[in-house]
Order: sequence, then structure tokens, then C-alpha cells
Amino acid sequence: MALEMRETCERCEVSLTADGPASICSYECTFCADCTEAMAANCPNCGGELVTRPRRRAA
Repeated sequence: MALEMRETCERCEVSLTADGPASICSYECTFCADCTEAMAANCPNCGGELVTRPRRRAA
């Protein structure tokens, strides 16, 4: 089962690239680095920890 690599921040709707910085929680809620910092790395949807999203290898 692969992660859903969402293309926008759920808070500010900025575009995210697959190889760029982003954070996710265990439910795959996705946020940009600025929003993650502003929310103290806590997901507003589930209260879980936001961690660095892994990057995919270039095909």
C-alpha cells in the first residue's frame, strides 16, 4: 500500500511537489513546511504528530 502523495497543503493550499518538503500524519493529512511549523507539528484534523513526508525516487 503506497502513500497518497497529495499535491497541495490542506491548510493554505500551496502547491507541493512530490520531491519537495511536506509533512504528513498517520492518516496522510498533508501540510507544507510553513504550516507544519505554525501548527507545532500537530495535525489539526486528528491531533497526531506531523512528520517529514518521504520522497519518492525519480522514475
